[in-house]
Amino acid sequence: MKRAVFLDRDGVINEVLTKRVKFVNNPKQFYFLPGAEEAIKSLNDHFDYVFVVTNQGGIGLGYMKEKQLQKVHDHMVAELKKKGATIHEVAYCPHKPKAGCECRKPNSKMILDLGEKYKIDLEKSYMVGDTDTDIQAGKKAGTKTVFIGEHDPLADAVFPNLKEAAHWIIRDINND
Repeated sequence: MKRAVFLDRDGVINEVLTKRVKFVNNPKQFYFLPGAEEAIKSLNDHFDYVFVVTNQGGIGLGYMKEKQLQKVHDHMVAELKKKGATIHEVAYCPHKPKAGCECRKPNSKMILDLGEKYKIDLEKSYMVGDTDTDIQAGKKAGTKTVFIGEHDPLADAVFPNLKEAAHWIIRDINND
């Protein structure tokens, strides 16, 4: 069985709701958070897979089309590749908030589906996110969870950014 890190996108990898950008609806609005690229590269060195699992309700609400979202993700993956970092697959929920779907976090379908597809040992894997719904999805899937922010009582660990979270995750797997 393989190990993976599942990353939320907005607020973990890239800016959202900042002075520079409100929402990311095209590649020009995609700005990596400081240290995110290096963090992903370091996770690549210690894990079989790094995935992005992201709620993208803007599609269901009509703010963007799936083709636009694919361009954003293609841009993110290409820019990471230039830095030697790899996202193995991006899973997203296109449904509106409160649509009742199985894939929208806090549900865990995106994580479980990737886990099955890639034969991931979810108990030896991590979900990293900046909202309680990310942490709940990780818990439901059976992963360890890391919150990016100031406080989350459900998370196994809390850090201010992905770079510091990645350092802890790597130390944690080496202690297993």
